[in-house]
Amino acid sequence: MAADKHHSRRDFLQGKAAARTLADRVYDWAQEWVESTTELIADRFPTTPTIHLEATRRAMACDFAIRYHDADRQIASDVLEAFDEIEAIEDQLTIYRAASDVIRINQLAADGPVMTSSELFALLELAVKLNAETEGAFDITGTPLSRVWGFFKREGRLPSEAEIADALDLVGMAHVALNPATQSIELLKPGVEINFNAMGKGYALDRAARLLDERGACDYLWHGGRSSVLARGANRGDDADCWSIGLRHPLEPNYRLAEFHLRNRALGTSGGATQFFEHEGRRYSHILDPRTGWPAAGVFTATVLAPTAAEADALSTAAFVLGPEGIGFLCRRRPDIAVVLVCPAAADFGINVVVANMAPEDWTPLCDPKMLTLL
Repeated sequence: MAADKHHSRRDFLQGKAAARTLADRVYDWAQEWVESTTELIADRFPTTPTIHLEATRRAMACDFAIRYHDADRQIASDVLEAFDEIEAIEDQLTIYRAASDVIRINQLAADGPVMTSSELFALLELAVKLNAETEGAFDITGTPLSRVWGFFKREGRLPSEAEIADALDLVGMAHVALNPATQSIELLKPGVEINFNAMGKGYALDRAARLLDERGACDYLWHGGRSSVLARGANRGDDADCWSIGLRHPLEPNYRLAEFHLRNRALGTSGGATQFFEHEGRRYSHILDPRTGWPAAGVFTATVLAPTAAEADALSTAAFVLGPEGIGFLCRRRPDIAVVLVCPAAADFGINVVVANMAPEDWTPLCDPKMLTLL
């Protein structure tokens, strides 16, 4: 968001943090989220005027933001503590600083088990579960691949087949051993690394929401890094009581393909539009298939609705990797999630929108029905 929307603690507690009318707020969020093809939709035909408070803070190399109702301004100090929680999680999970819990694991766990906190161990267990559910399409050990492809430092390059093979030898959850009795992790081969880049923002939103829920907050919307969204309770400015998120056309940003209606649910969107490189006329996305070592292809964006933001983030990455041919088995295993893939059409440079498990009350498709493929 714009710089003038970052607020001091004193201003926020005094209620000076960005109270804006419904008409104003849509345009700011649409601009902020354009890269991930999602946008907050204006409250539809509110029965009474509603003003939302909004606050943002920079963390995990992106803007985190919360929106809640002006009538609930008494939770302002709790919101600030939730931002502090997000920063603490970044301190724990980052692999881009001199030290963190994850860096300590990567440095030491190949030599023997490393003890973790109960919260971090639960996140590791979730990562193992999601890896199994996606048949390896989501994997937290993919850093060696990101490194040889140059995406680790945002300097994309085409590696040799030998480099890819060497990196693949260090990728896979078979190299990770968790011990629930001691809440420890061991990396079974030197050079294996873990990172939570594909689920860290969502996990931070889940933790922030848990803090607010414990303090009695009930109606609010979080987003992190343009691609992770978590809704709680009702949007009182909307007759449907939901928080609506728009899905943009990847080739025509002024055109909206659908609206998602969130109620106590999370949304994650993955896409390769912002990190990629081109070589000999071919585009290579930063989203890598950990099973093959090559960038995933054939999908513009993958959006997943899930019970938690960590799951939505991780599974949107997996759905991007799996593509239209693979999301069917995932949705059969996880009937509590819904998936929308926006893919290139076979002809005419158009698109195909592939949908699985999406209930009518959870979305409104706005595109030509001919574009839709329902699994």
